[in-house]
Parts: sequence; structure tokens; C-alpha cells
Amino acid sequence: MVGRRSDTRERIQQVALELFAEHGYEKTSLREIAERLAVTKAALYYHFKTKEDIVHSLVENLVDGLDELLAWAKEQPRSQGTTEEVLRRFSALVNDEHGPEMQFIQQNIPTLKKFGVMHPLGAKVRELFQLISAEGGDPATELRARLALVALVLGINPMFGGPGAAPPPEVALQVALELVAPRG
Repeated sequence: MVGRRSDTRERIQQVALELFAEHGYEKTSLREIAERLAVTKAALYYHFKTKEDIVHSLVENLVDGLDELLAWAKEQPRSQGTTEEVLRRFSALVNDEHGPEMQFIQQNIPTLKKFGVMHPLGAKVRELFQLISAEGGDPATELRARLALVALVLGINPMFGGPGAAPPPEVALQVALELVAPRG
């Protein structure tokens, strides 16, 4: 029974993200989400009382993914290889595992700030910045490391990919890896 409840929550999140993308967060109602799911509003309320609850759950899922990445990275030796692997894993996280959530977040930053969900997300990204910055590195090297993460985040945003499309994820990853490559 727990598996079914989890599957239902995930389906609600998926449909909500689709509707938020189609109509915008503000113009999407819980009724529309329930209708798209072909369930009653009461069934939807069992899982989420408000649209804001859905948004919180989406951000929590992303934060959980970042926590897993951070835990892994903290166990690794600080090295060029680890930095590159962190960037690869972060790219997979924001593109494959949580791409729709990341796009929603980027398109709705003002709304999400009102909900207070940006702080935990920002805190996790700051931890990642620290982990990939070279210890005792010069300011330029540290900035390039931070820009590498930014490249991965911006790389999924269609606004930065030309007419209506984001660059392929592998392009953003290539740029990120070039940014952290040792300078000769």
C-alpha cells in the first residue's frame, strides 16, 4: 500500500508540473490537476492540501537528490577527478532525474521565494560550490568552479539556448568540465 501511495504522489507531481508548464503556476488550480489525473479533488487532497504543498514536495525531492550527491562527494578525496565526477552527477541530477523540477524552479523563482523553498535549495548549491572549489585556490579558479555549476543550471533553461531550446545537456557539461580543467 505504501508503494501505491508513493506512485500516486509522484503522478500528482508529474501532472502538476505539466500543468504548471502549460498554464503557469498561478493559473493552474487543484481542480485542473485532479481532472487531468481523473481523480476527485478529495483524492488529491489526501496527498496534497494545496498547490504550495505540491511545490514544497517537488523542491524536497530535489534537495534530497542534492543531499545524496553531497554525501557522496564528502566521502571522496578532494581531487580533479572528484570535481569532474561531482559535475557529471550534478548534470544528471538537474537534467535527467529532476529536469522538469529545475525548469519549474527557474521559471517561478519569485513565487518560490514567497513560499520559502529557495533557501534550502540555495544552501545545498552553496555546499556544492564549496566542495568543488579547490582548497586554497586562487579567486579565479574558485570562480571558474562556481561558474561550472552555474553553466549546468543555465544549460537546462530554454531561455539561454537560442530560439526555444536549451543546449543539449552534454554541451553544458562539456563547458562545465572545461571551466574546472587545470590551467597550464
